[in-house]
Amino acid sequence: MGLHCGFSIPLSTCGKGLCLAHIGPIVISNYATIGDNCRIHIDVNIGADARDGKAALHIGNNVYIGPGAKIFGNIVIADNCAIGANAVVNKSFETENCSIAGVPAKVINTKGVSNILNLKL
Repeated sequence: MGLHCGFSIPLSTCGKGLCLAHIGPIVISNYATIGDNCRIHIDVNIGADARDGKAALHIGNNVYIGPGAKIFGNIVIADNCAIGANAVVNKSFETENCSIAGVPAKVINTKGVSNILNLKL
């Protein structure tokens, strides 16, 4: 199914409730871990550390990842964070409920997923 839809998502990397918003290219490292109820949009790359291919990132629960985001390295993304479209995330963001955007990514506010999806968490 991954070949047909254009994504590469290894088994056992994602928690329950994963939402892929569109059919198209999504690549996730074999060593990444993604929490429950995450939403991933088209053209996202979640990669390992360039120096140690087995040192991949951990993404928490309820994380929104916008189209075109690139996330890589031995880093941690906290629960309830939102990563903006085309962001390049190469360092940890361990504070919950933050919105991350830019190249390189930085915190732009502390409303997180509730800001993007208009949810009350």
